[in-house]
Amino acid sequence: MTPESTEGILPIKRALISVSDKDGIVEFAHALEEAGVEIISTGGTAEMLKKNKIKVVEISEHTGFPEMMGGRVKTLHPKVHGGLLAIRDSEEHMESAEKHGIKMIDMVVINLYPFQKTIAKEGVTEEEAIEQIDIGGPSMLRSAAKNFKYVTAVTAIKDYEMVADAIKTHGGIPFEMRRTLAVKVFEKTSFYDQKIAEYLKTRGTGVELLNLYYEKVQNLRYGENPHQKAVFFRDPHNHYPNVTNAKQIQGKELSFNNIVDADASLELVKDFTRPTAAVIKHTNPCGVASADTITTAFITAHKVDPMSAFGCVIALNRECTKEIAQYIGKNKLFVEIIIAPSFEKEALELLGKRQNLRLLETGELRINPVERDIKTVSGGILVQTADQYVVTEKDLKTVTKIKPTPEEIRAMLFARNVVKHVKSNSVVFARVEKDEASGEEVEVTTGIGAGQMSRVDAVYIATHKGGERIKGSVLASDAFFPFSDGVEEAHKAGVTGVIQPGGSMRDDEVFKRADELGLSMVVTGVRSFKH
Repeated sequence: MTPESTEGILPIKRALISVSDKDGIVEFAHALEEAGVEIISTGGTAEMLKKNKIKVVEISEHTGFPEMMGGRVKTLHPKVHGGLLAIRDSEEHMESAEKHGIKMIDMVVINLYPFQKTIAKEGVTEEEAIEQIDIGGPSMLRSAAKNFKYVTAVTAIKDYEMVADAIKTHGGIPFEMRRTLAVKVFEKTSFYDQKIAEYLKTRGTGVELLNLYYEKVQNLRYGENPHQKAVFFRDPHNHYPNVTNAKQIQGKELSFNNIVDADASLELVKDFTRPTAAVIKHTNPCGVASADTITTAFITAHKVDPMSAFGCVIALNRECTKEIAQYIGKNKLFVEIIIAPSFEKEALELLGKRQNLRLLETGELRINPVERDIKTVSGGILVQTADQYVVTEKDLKTVTKIKPTPEEIRAMLFARNVVKHVKSNSVVFARVEKDEASGEEVEVTTGIGAGQMSRVDAVYIATHKGGERIKGSVLASDAFFPFSDGVEEAHKAGVTGVIQPGGSMRDDEVFKRADELGLSMVVTGVRSFKH
C-alpha cells in the first residue's frame, strides 16, 4: 500500500473532487479518469461530472454516511480524513485503515465557498455571509497538505493543466510539486480565514490585527529614484481589472513610477461611463475629457496641456483606436504608457513601431466594490475604503441666488469626478464645448491646480495654466473654501459657477461673495482629499 517512491513520483489512484468554482473541472476530471484514477465527489460537483459521462463515487457511498444538514456535514468523516492523513509507510496507520475500511485518497481537488464574492455583493446579510464559510473544504485541504509526502492537494484552477501533464508524463506527481501545492494550500486557507475574521470583526469590536498577503510579481530596476531598491507585489485574490492585473503587450519593463502613474490614470477613467481619456504626469492629470467617442475624448484631453503631457501616461476607458495611434504618431508625442481595455489591431500595428512605448491591456473595466486604500507611514500603515463616491445631481444644493444651468451642472459633475483624483489641495476647471472636428459635445478640463498648500494658490496655478480656456468654465474644489479669495481668483479668470463640499466656518461669507460676483454655487457635502 506504499507509493512507489515517497521522495519521487506519487501515483494517483484515487482523487476527491469538490469545487465551488467549476471552471475547467470537467476537462481535468476527464484527464484523471483517462489515467485510471477513481474519482470521489460531492453534491453539485458530482452531478456535473456525471452529466459529462465521468464515473463518480458519491461521498455518501464512500463514507457510508449521508450528506446532511443542508450539506453542512458531508466530508468531515474518518473515511475521508483517515484516507488523507494516513502515513503510508507506517504499519500502525495501515493496520488501522484496513481494520476500519479506510481507503487511501491520493489527491484532493478543492476550491472554497466564495466567501469574498458573497460579502462584496450589495445588501448581503450576515447570515448569507456565514453560510459561505467553508468548513469541509479547508479541513480536507489542510489534511492533504499536511501529508504532502503522500497526498497531492490542488486548490487553484490554473494548476489543473500542470497536474494533469505531470500524471500523463511521469505517471504521478513529483515530490517538489506536491510540496509547492501544499504551500499554496496553507497560503490560501490562511488568507480565507483572515477575510472571515476581518468581516466578523468589522461587525463587532473592529479589526485589531490585519494580515496582508501579497505575492511577488517582479524585481524592479529601481524605486522612485535610482538609488532606491524596489519590488512589485500583487494581491493574488484580486481579479478586478487594474494595473496589477493588466497584460503588458508591448514595450520596456515597467518602472516603479510607471506602475504608480498607470494606476492613477486607470482609476480616474474608471469613474466615467462616457468614453473618457486621461493624460497623467506624476499621478496628477494634465488633461481629461469625455466625449461620444474615445478618439475625440483623447485628442481633446491631450490638447488641454500638451506641454505637461510630454512623457505622459494615457488611460482610456474604451478600446484604443487606430485614429488615436495615428494622432500620436503624426504629432510625434512622447508617451510612456497607454493603458486601455483593449487595442484595435491597426492601432497595435502603428504603436508597435515604437518599441519603448508600453501598452497595457486590462479587459473590460469595472469597479471593485471592496477596494481598500493602503498608505504607509514609518513603522505602520493606514487602511481605508477607497474613495469611490461619485457625486450626482441629487447631491447638489444650490447656495446662491443664481442657479446653475443644465450645462453648468454637467460640467460641475464632470469636474467633481476629476478633482477627487488630483492631489490636495486641488481644484479643477471644466466646461462643456463642441468639438469642431467631430461635432461632438465634449466635457473637458480647462485648468488643473494640484498639490498646493493653500487653495487660492491651487486656483491661481490652474487659471495660469488654463489661460483663455478658463472663460465660461466652472470650478470644482476637493474641499471647502476657507476664505472667499479662491472664489475671487476664479471669477477674475472668467468662471461662471462653483461646485464644492461646503462645511467651512466661513461658508456664509463665501456664499455671499459668490452672489456678489454673479456666480452660481452648489455644495455637495462630500469632501475628497487625496494625499
